[in-house]
Amino acid sequence: MAAEGLAGLLPAQTQLEYALLDADTPQEKENLVYQYLKKMDSRERDLTVPELGGDLQWLNTEDPISLHKDLCGKVVVLDFFTYCCINCLHLLPDLHELEHQYSDKDGLVVIGVHSAKFPNEKVLDNIKSAVLRYDIVHPVVNDADATLWRELEVSCWPTLVILGPRGNMLFSLVGEGHKEKLFLFTSITLKFYKDRGQIKDNNIGIKLYKDSLPPSPLLFPGKVTVDKSGERLVIADTGHHRILVTRKNGQILHAIGGPNSGRRDGRFSEAAFNSPQGVAIKNNVIYVADTENHLIRKIDLELEIVTTVAGIGIQGVDKEGGAKGEEQPISSPWDVVFGNSVSGTQEDDVLWIAMAGIHQVWALMLEGGKLPKGSDLKKGVCLRFAGSGNEENRNNAYPHKAGFAQPSGLSLASEEPWNCLFVADSESSTVRMISLKDGAVKHLVGGERDPLNLFAFGDVDGTGINAKLQHPLGITWDKKRKVLYVADSYNHKIKVVDPKMKNCATLAGTGEASNITGSSFTQSTFNEPGGLCVEESGRLMYVADTNNHQIKVLDLETKILSMASNLPILNPETFDVTDNTAVQKDQTANLPKLPKSAPNIQLPSLSAAPGQIIHFLLKLTLPPDSKLNEEAPNAWFITAEDGNTWLLQGQYLSGEIKDVSCQTVIPFQLPRVCLSAEAVLAIKACLYYCSKDSSACMMKGVSFNQPLQIGTTTQGSLTQVELTHSFLTN
Repeated sequence: MAAEGLAGLLPAQTQLEYALLDADTPQEKENLVYQYLKKMDSRERDLTVPELGGDLQWLNTEDPISLHKDLCGKVVVLDFFTYCCINCLHLLPDLHELEHQYSDKDGLVVIGVHSAKFPNEKVLDNIKSAVLRYDIVHPVVNDADATLWRELEVSCWPTLVILGPRGNMLFSLVGEGHKEKLFLFTSITLKFYKDRGQIKDNNIGIKLYKDSLPPSPLLFPGKVTVDKSGERLVIADTGHHRILVTRKNGQILHAIGGPNSGRRDGRFSEAAFNSPQGVAIKNNVIYVADTENHLIRKIDLELEIVTTVAGIGIQGVDKEGGAKGEEQPISSPWDVVFGNSVSGTQEDDVLWIAMAGIHQVWALMLEGGKLPKGSDLKKGVCLRFAGSGNEENRNNAYPHKAGFAQPSGLSLASEEPWNCLFVADSESSTVRMISLKDGAVKHLVGGERDPLNLFAFGDVDGTGINAKLQHPLGITWDKKRKVLYVADSYNHKIKVVDPKMKNCATLAGTGEASNITGSSFTQSTFNEPGGLCVEESGRLMYVADTNNHQIKVLDLETKILSMASNLPILNPETFDVTDNTAVQKDQTANLPKLPKSAPNIQLPSLSAAPGQIIHFLLKLTLPPDSKLNEEAPNAWFITAEDGNTWLLQGQYLSGEIKDVSCQTVIPFQLPRVCLSAEAVLAIKACLYYCSKDSSACMMKGVSFNQPLQIGTTTQGSLTQVELTHSFLTN
């Protein structure tokens, strides 16, 4: 057992750190650390770390790791973290760089010790998602009950503990911003113990969780927004480090950046982002919170160019700002939204920024203007608007004296009587509002009165502080109904907030982290939804269901099962995209032919309008004791008879059927210009399945004929049609 926990390191390490402040050269610093290690190594009794426990759950390893067996002869960096914590995320690039410089063959091993703040973070599947999302490539142990945290008397996130080859504690680093010390302490520790022949070069059994996953069209989408027309979506495909612009039916118009992280301006084909989050679109311009690059980027859809408008590409610590955007360091921007300055003559002349990394809300002046309680500002200036920079839940009439805790979502209500920014303040588990008349910061729902208590979370519908949220990341204003929708991320729910009554209630989700489309909003499930938006008409809500790697579509008017669906993301490879019109490269040449025995099911006629989106929900049932042959080309496809082929222009005509246990969504959008009032569409499916004893395999098919009665007025609503069929015998 550790005799005194981290407190035992304090006297000697404090003395070392004072000495390092007086050292002038790198050589002097290295000598001081070397002498410190001599002193620590000759102690009568090591400060040792207890065994990690054989019953703990591990990620990124072949087997559980024993600290005193498997890591004997290694210098170990223990990273005590929790995945909600922005300060912990700021440390990850330093650890990545350290691991790049020294491998286990050199004697270094980094171990992430996940010690949860929120109950949701104790669940292994959620930690798996975080390990993938943040590209953590070292072993991670789920210390769900904070056993090691308590044994070592760790007091805050993040904390690094550096161990010698006997599991002996040598250094601790609390908080972020200690990169120089981390590299100095680690490199000299490796040298010190190599000189003594105590470093082993054996490999640790690393097995990255990400290597076992199939590819998906989206990877941890963080945010989504919709343009004013309601026709285009902008999706932050965060895990793929790219921005997607799609039609309402999911067809990709532009894919910008990805699949690897980077930092590059230029044409769409060469631009690069690093875990982008918030997106805002106006006309053909998109602004992006390029979170892990610490930048605000501008995408021009007409010129097909990406530029940087704020940030310098490294994490900033300045909590005031005031420089020209591209000269102003910023820190982990998480969301962006357009707004208006007090004195400006142009609409949307301010870009509000949720600056999660320093717990503030900032403004980027897109034109010259004035902010509430501020002086005139020039175009391009980027500066703090609200928040002291202290991590707290403090409301105040003076915006600079208020405190936020990792603000992660913003939404604007410009109309009276609101005229405010709404803020999803994730680490205080609250929704707050900032007046755009005078900058006053007020509480709306969640949290509690003590501004320093960031543990007042839960899942309770109610009013004001009696309502409880758990790490909300997204928020959007419904102009039509005058309510807010909140992505209550760690409760896996969408909540609705009436700001007039300060009432908060569950709109969608059961609280279970899964991916089920139920018979109502409250029977459907999400998994850490991170962002959401409502189209201008107030009809459809789009939710970035982050850990399910999907965009979910909810119809706010009908609130029925058929309107809680997944937006299929349709790859552009099938299309030549010219002037935003997708033209099918090869209409029907490669589509399979159904067997003659395939049933032809006639569907009731469907009334539709030009431009309308139809989602066909295909649900096929195999005979008992049969299984899908997943190696075979199981597919759906859409055809039309001669005279109706105009229906197919710009459509995605085929797709895979990967799993018959759940619905396959087949998207279709009627052309905006329809050539006749009546048409027939055929939706076909071709399956290969075998008896479970594999004694026989067969190909089966089914065709659904959908007559369409096309009206003359355009409408943007989404219609869904169920296609069900059971293959009864082999």
